[in-house]
Amino acid sequence: MKKSKHIKKLQRELYKKRLQNQRKPKFRRPESWRYKRLDTGWRRPKGIDSMIRKREKSQPKMPRIGYRSPVKLRDYHPSGMKEVLVHNLQEMEGLHPKTHAVRIAHRVGDRKRLAILERADDLGLRVLNPQLKSEVRELLDLDTEDLLE
Repeated sequence: MKKSKHIKKLQRELYKKRLQNQRKPKFRRPESWRYKRLDTGWRRPKGIDSMIRKREKSQPKMPRIGYRSPVKLRDYHPSGMKEVLVHNLQEMEGLHPKTHAVRIAHRVGDRKRLAILERADDLGLRVLNPQLKSEVRELLDLDTEDLLE
């Protein structure tokens, strides 16, 4: 009974977080819409006359601490599972399949990624980014032992 109340509360909080993120503006680099050479990724305006830096009316919004998500929900995936970043097989031990979801680190190569995917399947864990990076997708006709050697 107590657990179901906790789950309902968590779902309600995740719903609030999703609504909050929808209202949050898309922070773009100032003048990136004006010049092709500038990426859209955020850079803080530093000019002495910058209207965005001065937070003038009718200017794009700047990132501030108030836009941050609630502390309780920072590690949660929208599905309600707690995200765990995994670099190797040892980091998957002790994870619960109903409460944890695995995200494979960016720097993990395809060989270790395949091993992590197989181990996650054995443990019943959900992998949030299961795709392989390179030509290994085409070589999957081979046995996985051949790829791991």
